[in-house]
Amino acid sequence: MVTVPEAFARWRAHVDGDEGRAWVASLPARVERLAGQWDLRLDDAAPLHGAQALVLLVTRDDRPLVLKLSAPRDPTTATEAAGLRAWAGRGVVELVAAEPGALLLERLDHTRSLHDLPILQAAEVAGGLIRTLAVAAPAGLPQAGSGIAATLGDRQRRLGDPVPDRFLARAFRYAAELPGVGENVLIHADLHYGNVLAGTRRPWLAIDPRPLRGTPEYAVPELMWNRADEVADLPGLLSALVEAGGLDAELARGWVIVRCVDYWLWGVERGLTIDPVRCERVLAALLPG
Repeated sequence: MVTVPEAFARWRAHVDGDEGRAWVASLPARVERLAGQWDLRLDDAAPLHGAQALVLLVTRDDRPLVLKLSAPRDPTTATEAAGLRAWAGRGVVELVAAEPGALLLERLDHTRSLHDLPILQAAEVAGGLIRTLAVAAPAGLPQAGSGIAATLGDRQRRLGDPVPDRFLARAFRYAAELPGVGENVLIHADLHYGNVLAGTRRPWLAIDPRPLRGTPEYAVPELMWNRADEVADLPGLLSALVEAGGLDAELARGWVIVRCVDYWLWGVERGLTIDPVRCERVLAALLPG
């Protein structure tokens, strides 16, 4: 019997209401079914979770795996399996089996992420992964960044104009220009330091992708703001990521500006306090004066 962590159950009820409560209540029976269907044995370990998914440590034929169960409204569930199949374990966790809302995955070391490395060393690994993950995109994926320009103005006004005009104006310009520019490949659109874990077949592998079609430079911004508090030279961090990934410096800079403004507004919309400040630090460093 699986015991769903209370904090996770509360959060899903908060986000999805009765649908979230019903989904949480259905999890033990679903795990039992999948364990039989995929010949799994649950390990004696407490379930792990983030905001969107419950993760169980399981074993099949003596191979350690994880079973990931994603909330019904998680927008990535329809595309995550497609992206993982296209990557086929190249730079990313290996997909073993899937059905809607459930993924059986290679087990990585969830206790070790790129947060454990010094920032420039972590950036070198992450930048290299951006290039490794730039493979042909499967059909049907959304175009990265295609809807940002249409929303920035309304969100800025509705939230009381939190972003300074000089940042917003530059973001508007880049958001209109950049979608569709550069390579058009499969990208991991949530590639931050916590989403790269230690592995056994490779030292570091990405997890939890949000697969999109676009240019690899779109994946840089999370790696700028995620550990911005640790970095005195943010332009230097951007240069390190660009060099490690063999990326276009101007495209990377443009997407960092667009997505920092977008994420700043997203954070304000959700009452966050740390992330908007980090985005402001990044923008001030790249657009001084």
